[in-house]
Amino acid sequence: MQQPRKRPAEGGTHEMQGLAARLLCVRTLIRAVQTKSYGNLALSHALEDARELDARDKALCTALFQGVTERLITLDACAAALTKRPAEKLDTEVLCVLRCGIYELLYLHTPESAAVNLWTETVKKLRKTSAAGMVNACLRGFLRGGKEIPLPADANAALSVRYSVPEALIAALLADYDRETAEQFLADALEVPPIYLRRNPMQGDAAEFLAQTHAEPVTAVPEAYRLPRGTHAETSLAGNAYFHVQDLASQLCCLALDPQPGETVLDVCAAPGGKTFTIAELMQDRGRVLAYDLHENRVRLIRSGAKALKLTCVSAEAGDARTTQKPEADRVLCDVPCSGYGVIRRKPDIRYKPLSDAEGLPEIQYAILEAAAKAVKKGGVLVYSTCTVLKRENEDIVRRFLAAHPDFEPEKPWQNIPTLAQYGQEMTTLLPEMLGSDGFFLAKLRRK
Repeated sequence: MQQPRKRPAEGGTHEMQGLAARLLCVRTLIRAVQTKSYGNLALSHALEDARELDARDKALCTALFQGVTERLITLDACAAALTKRPAEKLDTEVLCVLRCGIYELLYLHTPESAAVNLWTETVKKLRKTSAAGMVNACLRGFLRGGKEIPLPADANAALSVRYSVPEALIAALLADYDRETAEQFLADALEVPPIYLRRNPMQGDAAEFLAQTHAEPVTAVPEAYRLPRGTHAETSLAGNAYFHVQDLASQLCCLALDPQPGETVLDVCAAPGGKTFTIAELMQDRGRVLAYDLHENRVRLIRSGAKALKLTCVSAEAGDARTTQKPEADRVLCDVPCSGYGVIRRKPDIRYKPLSDAEGLPEIQYAILEAAAKAVKKGGVLVYSTCTVLKRENEDIVRRFLAAHPDFEPEKPWQNIPTLAQYGQEMTTLLPEMLGSDGFFLAKLRRK
């Protein structure tokens, strides 16, 4: 069975301890289902309003909510087997309680009898007293059956249940990658994602930074650091000038762009600004970094982040990357909107988005790339990137662009960084198994 993420154990001796946290969790799940709202937003609002819960209860509620969201397909397969009915035929409240109860029995360290009793009591609190016996019987039956997850005979359907990913996405991944690579990517998506920091080398020295954060250097990536599990420097030191939180993939993207001090660099889809800041730091805050984003409220995030990091070469403005007139630049970063499937370990909800929602993205991506290319000087560099792993948004876009623009040619990234040179291809897909980053794609193109 796939190893679960490590979740906090439920403590305390009183049998009903944690009932309020479980009730808040299941009510928030029900609300998210009924309103079709984005899960993390629903949870955030619920926790803000739950002033009666202490930090431990809020942590438990969060662990349950995020875990159930992440394992939805797995949990529904178990619920269907236990009730002998398809999950969608069950009452929403009862289904959400079963999802939570099965998740807790599978992946948390709560004493099993206490978990069964707590979820039986929870369904009563939801005024579904008539269903309490059924919930109790199902959870006890799940324990008697050895907490077995029922896997379909069909190989793709079995992957769907094992990794809680819709079959359509399974099929899309297997169309682009061999089964071993796809399964390794899906397994990683169920792990707790690491938190990486990018040190600002112009503010303090490395020793001071390490003393502040207790972060660990990433050997292969200059100025990249990983937070040890369980530390919270990214929130406790928020707004300081020493670093910003940024996944390795985004840092590697900026290193591929290789901006130099004194140059003019464009970041055409920049918000919330992580790549913009790293570019400015690589340029030693000398030159011009022009950041664009479609919405003014997101542009404000870039401005405030640059101010916090004391970066003076960054300017940001609102504009459509497909149409906004841009100045000529030495380097242009084109990190386009995408389906986001490379970051499902950070955003579990993304896995459930219908593939059809992303059907129109390739045309938008290509239009942004074409518009960005017009700003690149002769001899200049254009980097196209996404945080997805689907080739129709990645290699297919770049090949189409190169066929229409013979004045650009691909170039391997990171050839001047010995620890990274082996990973650089003319079109590079980054997977967690390589360096520990999110799933990501980039192509470095140089104008002849």
